[in-house]
Amino acid sequence: MNDDFKMSEVQPPLSRVGGLAFSSATVVYVVLAFFAGLLIKGLKIEEGSSAFVYISYLVAPVAIVAVTAFFVGTKKISAKQAFPLKCHPKYFAIAILLVFGLQFSVGYIDAPVLEFFKLLGYRERGSGAYFPNLEGGLVVPAFLVMAIMPAIFEEALFRGVILNSCEKSMGSIPAVLSVGLCFMLFHASPEQTVYQFIAGCAFAFIAVRSGSILPSVLMHFINNGLIVIFAACGLFDEAGQLVMPQTAFIVVTTLSALSFAGAAVWLALDKKRGLVKGDKAGVIQFYKYAALGIIALTLSWILNFVMSGANV
Repeated sequence: MNDDFKMSEVQPPLSRVGGLAFSSATVVYVVLAFFAGLLIKGLKIEEGSSAFVYISYLVAPVAIVAVTAFFVGTKKISAKQAFPLKCHPKYFAIAILLVFGLQFSVGYIDAPVLEFFKLLGYRERGSGAYFPNLEGGLVVPAFLVMAIMPAIFEEALFRGVILNSCEKSMGSIPAVLSVGLCFMLFHASPEQTVYQFIAGCAFAFIAVRSGSILPSVLMHFINNGLIVIFAACGLFDEAGQLVMPQTAFIVVTTLSALSFAGAAVWLALDKKRGLVKGDKAGVIQFYKYAALGIIALTLSWILNFVMSGANV
């Protein structure tokens, strides 16, 4: 047997806790989104306004905090198991290399996928639809809601409760891929489908190798924080692509691609924390309990796709 793998201890599959946490987060998110929609309609808040954007962004963190607190508070998973913090400093360096690659090279993978979606009738949203007013000091609340809160709360749920519930019974690689899938679906964004999946897997893989959620928190914060800063500086075009001279684009994209590949290989070869070999029962348990969330969010993704023409 490969030394990189360790047999999981014989125990009831905890992956059901991860699946249930995902479905619960989805249900709470849908319910809160419904009431947020009523609030927006009742207050006659204009779509695309700063108030509309902030309300839309705050629904997910509130749902995630409620579900995460419930699962940890009821001891379905202990806080120590869900939120491991200690890790070797090298993983923070790897995290920076990975997020540099994600931001400036991997993100462009969505471009050809989006072009294919357009052939099927999809109409992408303009970049301005994603941001509130970022002028002057208004960038501070945007940074809090769009960078700091997701980095903490989304990591607590996906790379905390869900990943650490699933890994021992599912196995490290199936858990990483499953968390990446759930992370992608939770964002329900056709424009960023591939990017969100790869980012979700990258966040999960560094959490698995480091044995801590802190490197993925750092990655998530840098990723979202840079987006807010670039938007505040007016560096995105209408399609949401970063504007830069052609030469700079080639250099930055090449370096970031090498950075991502190098960091990924570094993690793959790292033996400080071996990968866990799970079993099919753990995988089945996860998807059995996560099915409600997966189906609901897949339908949401499809609805966003179909209704895209009404948003332009």
